[in-house]
Amino acid sequence: MITRSIYIGNPSYLKLKDEQMHILCPETKETKGKVPVEDLGLLMLDHFQITISHQLVQKMMGNNVVIISCDAHHLPHGMMLPLHGHTEYSDRIKDQLEASEPLKKQLWKQTVECKIENQKEVLHRLGNYFEPMLDYQQQVKSGDITNMEGIAAQHYWKYLISHDFLRQRFGDSPNQFFNFGYSVLRSMVARAIVETGLLPVLGIFHKNKYNPYCLADDLMEPYRPFVDLLVMQWLTLHPDTEDLNKEFKAHILKIATMDVRIEDKIRPLMVAVKTSASSLYKCYTGEKRLIAYPRLP
Repeated sequence: MITRSIYIGNPSYLKLKDEQMHILCPETKETKGKVPVEDLGLLMLDHFQITISHQLVQKMMGNNVVIISCDAHHLPHGMMLPLHGHTEYSDRIKDQLEASEPLKKQLWKQTVECKIENQKEVLHRLGNYFEPMLDYQQQVKSGDITNMEGIAAQHYWKYLISHDFLRQRFGDSPNQFFNFGYSVLRSMVARAIVETGLLPVLGIFHKNKYNPYCLADDLMEPYRPFVDLLVMQWLTLHPDTEDLNKEFKAHILKIATMDVRIEDKIRPLMVAVKTSASSLYKCYTGEKRLIAYPRLP
């Protein structure tokens, strides 16, 4: 099922009525819009004068809707997910915990290979120098012990943006555009992981003790180039802007319905993310050997 991504950036009162999220003006109580909760996949709240009823929150948690809260800089600051989203939750966690290190190293190798492949394709489509990425992809070893991911990233950002660009969380423009896009993507991946019945804190590669979403950071890697492509499209049309305005955020939220090729089929990205998470679980149980990852169509 294709779900909707909703962004709210004005003072609003959100409540549940007739199984729908009603968006009201807090002053006049006039209904500005309504959306069936079952159609929601992601709700982004980007204003300090937004009030949401607990009844609506509970209904969203029951439907695996991810709620994203933005900070004073209009960047995603936190997200709310249900504690579990699958009927076989305890059995699936057990399979996840019992996954061997050799298996996780092979899964990470595949993850890095797919990420580099998609990065290469982004450079190719933009008419940029991509040929070395082919060699980097072929040199990835189990567990990526030679850090081909990092080596490929150096080439990728140099030719995607500029030779002196530094990709950083708090770096100079246009870092803020990529950071926002990745935050939205991370939320979508975390939602799919919970819905599949896995713990997002237990990664296959990422193991930071301060990170509650290590597995989301693993699975999102091959999806990052899709965000990059959207950001580059925006920068091409708005080369002089540095603001995370509402138009940019609406542009990025299109990622949920962006077409990707996965398992030889064209699917919306949000559906593909769930496919990736489900295939990871099948790798834990031995039913599959490879995670289903996306390619640019």
